[in-house]
Amino acid sequence: MGGLLALTILSTAHAQEKPYTQAGTAIPVPPPVPKPAASAPDTDSKSVVPPAAPTQDLITNFFNGKIPEAIAKGKFSLNTRLRYEWVDQSTFKEEANAPTIRTRFGYTTAPLYGFQGMIEGENISVIGSKKNYNAAGSNNTTDRPIVQDPPTTEVNQAWLSYNYTNWVTARGGRQRLVLDNHRFIGDSAWRQNQQTFDAITIGSTPLPDLSLFYGYIWEANRVFGDVDGLPPANRDFDSDSHLVNVSYSGWKYARIVGYTYLLDLENRAGTANSCATYGGYIAGSAPVGEKVSVGYRGEFAYQTEYANSPLDYGAEYYNIEASATIQPISFGAGCEVLGTDSNDAGAGSASFRTPLATLHPFNGWANVFLTVPPRGLRDAYGFVQITLPYDIPVRAIYHSFEADSGGADFGQEFDIMASKKFGKYWTVTAKYAHYDGKEAPVRFDVDKVWAQIDFNF
Repeated sequence: MGGLLALTILSTAHAQEKPYTQAGTAIPVPPPVPKPAASAPDTDSKSVVPPAAPTQDLITNFFNGKIPEAIAKGKFSLNTRLRYEWVDQSTFKEEANAPTIRTRFGYTTAPLYGFQGMIEGENISVIGSKKNYNAAGSNNTTDRPIVQDPPTTEVNQAWLSYNYTNWVTARGGRQRLVLDNHRFIGDSAWRQNQQTFDAITIGSTPLPDLSLFYGYIWEANRVFGDVDGLPPANRDFDSDSHLVNVSYSGWKYARIVGYTYLLDLENRAGTANSCATYGGYIAGSAPVGEKVSVGYRGEFAYQTEYANSPLDYGAEYYNIEASATIQPISFGAGCEVLGTDSNDAGAGSASFRTPLATLHPFNGWANVFLTVPPRGLRDAYGFVQITLPYDIPVRAIYHSFEADSGGADFGQEFDIMASKKFGKYWTVTAKYAHYDGKEAPVRFDVDKVWAQIDFNF
């Protein structure tokens, strides 16, 4: 399993596994992975066994039972998520009621000469009437708010990987791909249909604290699924995109990351999401006592149009955050700015965009700002998290929104979430978001409630 572990670490580039369960955008620096102890020589052996045969011996070893053995020793995975989502938005007369169930079943082979394969299918079904919510525009239900979980059945992942020590890890095919805190590249795991990518990814750790990552994406399979009736803007992206991410974690209390994301994207709505983003961040955490620690994050990025984008713009991104933990309480505050190239009146080229991000964790769980307004967005937020008795974490976040250009008041939002794990496989989650909009283009109110049960095997 060492090859799969190394590949997962590199291909996710220190990814925050479930960002929607975290209070802020910062992530702690993971401890260094311990090096395996050198094994003593086998003095009873009369000969030294050479390294595993190269790939040309795979056919020979099929008949020797090696490949069937790798398949037989593989691992099945099963995930089922039953969710009820309710939405009340002031611009609609009707409410959205979306009871859905997601079933995901996969199989991963055991490693063989550094190779490994995986296939996974996924089904999202609606319980009851499919007209009780607007399924991302696919079901002609325009009198109710949107819930971005259309029913669908599809191949979620299908990939082949290869790992050679710490020098190269590669994966090709349909795969889950997340980088850092999901802000630019993510799998949108909060939605029932996971966002995956048809891609080739290559990683390397040439030095113990240095990680190099490159990815080429030829299609982005978005959360809406490949279903009939979707509006053009919600279709999957054809892609000719390149991802570069370099991270250094040799300092005890800091990790430095630099990235370049060249996104050449096209769907039936056009190429306006194509963009080139260049940036980096420094983040870390440090203990200051037995039960006290502090954390921080500082990030900057600059973005322009790219490839066949019809836009002509340059916009900046900032994120500054500080946090502290005094067990069992964590708290902090931050400010995230998605800039704009428009003037104070909102006229101009475009605002900063993140078309392949996991969007739900950022700028409020009500998801009012999945698309950044033309005048940009400033999100000042504060959060607190406490672990109640019986190991029940509760997280609360407050957001204050305004335009980056012109100073318009976009309102405020309050979010709260609690979860509880039962046994080895079950997790129950309850979540609420209230958005109070002020000025155009977001002059409306939204209330959302989620209740869900997860089974992971």
